[in-house]
Amino acid sequence: MSVMTPPLDYTAIKQRQHAVWSAGDYAMIGTTLQIVGERLCEAVDMRAGTAVLDVAAGNGNATLAAAHRFARVTSTDYVGALLERGKERAAAERLSVSFQEADAEALPFADGSFDVALSTFGVMFTPNQEKAAAELVRVVRRGGKIGLANWTPDGFIGQLLKLVGRYAAPPPGIQSPTLWGTAAGLGELFPGHQINVSEQTFTFRYESPEHWLHVFRSFYGPTNRAFAALDTESAAALEADILDLLEKSNWGGCDSLVVPGSYLEAVITS
Repeated sequence: MSVMTPPLDYTAIKQRQHAVWSAGDYAMIGTTLQIVGERLCEAVDMRAGTAVLDVAAGNGNATLAAAHRFARVTSTDYVGALLERGKERAAAERLSVSFQEADAEALPFADGSFDVALSTFGVMFTPNQEKAAAELVRVVRRGGKIGLANWTPDGFIGQLLKLVGRYAAPPPGIQSPTLWGTAAGLGELFPGHQINVSEQTFTFRYESPEHWLHVFRSFYGPTNRAFAALDTESAAALEADILDLLEKSNWGGCDSLVVPGSYLEAVITS
């Protein structure tokens, strides 16, 4: 006798995820990742005047990078507070950017509206991965490009997500976001498209493992909410495990924290 698996309640899952990414203040983390957006815009050969959509933009790293190259950018995220931080950054740099709240799985734009869609460590966290990928394809014109930066499964953040997942398990049936950080995973999500990938490294530079943990526990939604949901004993165990991972990954010696984090940079052409 087979057991029927109930369909995933994506609405409930997205509500939970919205609460996670609204927790803390991701902008405090996001600003340190600006170089990733700049690299991605170079990878897609961003041109002035290009119509660009930044999906799950957070506080706007790829948004600002594209605007630095005089593209016409629409920055979207489903957490309004993060878009506000992106607006602050764009205003400070006197950049002209359009901001709009939008769900990556149901983008409110017509087919073929953009020349380029970008996402840095954003769309990879959508629960319905196939739908999010289909939306990226839909809103980009034929011959346009999709530029992605996604954490790899075996890199530092991939290991961190697995570690946190042992203490705060994701909903059953949800695929790992780091599938977006593999060539095979992207091949399944974007069949029939030309996909060029290269593994890149973002280096986390902090004062110490304890400093990194303080920042991520305070501001990074997944770790912030994981610690908040645990009892004292479990929280202490998670803290010890994260510090152990940081110590093992640290190239900075005893003076500082220098941790390389691998991610997959992908340029997808229809």
